[in-house]
Amino acid sequence: MVATNRFRTRLALFFSAMGPGIVTAFADNDAGGIATYAAAGAKYGFALLFTMLISTVCLVIAQEMSARTGAVTGKGLSDLIREQYGVKWTLFAMSILMIANIGTTASEFSGIATSFEIFGVSRYISVPLVAVMVWGLVIKADYAKIEKIFFLLCLTFFSYIVSGVIVNPPWDEVLKASVTPAFVWDAEFLLMAIGVIGTTITPWGQFYVQASVVDKGITAADYNYTRLDVIVGSFFTWLVAFFIIIATASTLHVNGIAIETATDAAIALAPFAGKYATLLFAFGLLGASMLAAFILPLSTAYAVCEAFGFEHGVSKSYEEASVFFGLYTVLILVGAGLVLWPGLSLYHIMLASQVVNGVLLPPILVFMVLVASNKYVMGKYANSSWYNVVAWIFTVILIILTLLLLASTLVPNLFDMLVQK
Repeated sequence: MVATNRFRTRLALFFSAMGPGIVTAFADNDAGGIATYAAAGAKYGFALLFTMLISTVCLVIAQEMSARTGAVTGKGLSDLIREQYGVKWTLFAMSILMIANIGTTASEFSGIATSFEIFGVSRYISVPLVAVMVWGLVIKADYAKIEKIFFLLCLTFFSYIVSGVIVNPPWDEVLKASVTPAFVWDAEFLLMAIGVIGTTITPWGQFYVQASVVDKGITAADYNYTRLDVIVGSFFTWLVAFFIIIATASTLHVNGIAIETATDAAIALAPFAGKYATLLFAFGLLGASMLAAFILPLSTAYAVCEAFGFEHGVSKSYEEASVFFGLYTVLILVGAGLVLWPGLSLYHIMLASQVVNGVLLPPILVFMVLVASNKYVMGKYANSSWYNVVAWIFTVILIILTLLLLASTLVPNLFDMLVQK
């Protein structure tokens, strides 16, 4: 009886702390991420499943450090960057973050537009309606209510798991590929592998998970449950990506069909897996894009307001945190407006935001590890010696991969030239 009560108490504590890690991890699988995983499966079959596993381990390390830092200090990442490294670095980080997140927010509204178009609804109807809904819910609701909405949107991702199951993949090959490293000395394969890892860990994700831990009021005493929240969230990030790759590998790859976007994948699935697979894929894209359309502007508003000392938080009133809600409003207006701009290339917007994110991620990762290992800031919760070694190895690898992805974006034939040599 005592053991049962103790279990119930711990379960209740976990559910009270649950949210920041799970929501951030699911939001990482946004329209761009889904497109990357779908293209990876269509082009290379199951070969990148093991790479996805490595990517998930990196995500756990990154999110854990950010969440722990938020719980211990009660401050967001940009606040700590300003305190520890000065206004110049803070201004640089916030300027880059704003530019990158405008482009990424536009890509999320693009995902909303294209998924609705699969269901026969024009973007000129769907985008304004969703933008107003996303804006209104955050303006009117407190953190507890808005988090419940985020959890509901997270459930839409399970449509990808259903899609992956109904295509009836060869499970023996899937399981073997999941635990077996695969490598092809090919420029496109290298770029795709870097993309799979790079799309999982984002600058905005690190800012958001730490800010939401603080906004939720999680402290060091609750941190064991928040760590579990991060691990569970990262597991589901892997699970969703795993089934997206399986779905496109089992249908499109075996039939030699290459794709570039998540919408391409949804439409191309129909002849091989039936219209329900297409609808499930489109429904998942809609849910993913809507969740990220909430999170991206919120992440930006949190980061900028923390950095420069403005009141912030979803539970605040508009009068209390006018700058916070004002930034949130501007990002939604610009992101949705870009999607509705006639003739504007959303592909080039996404490409530009990828470049800007590539510039921002390396210094953010360095700041993150430095703060998490600083005993003056973190006390007994600072990174241990062994964890620091792991964190720095992971950080250096991610920085190298990010710079390679950035270089290949700026010089499209770079990998071809390297492989030929």
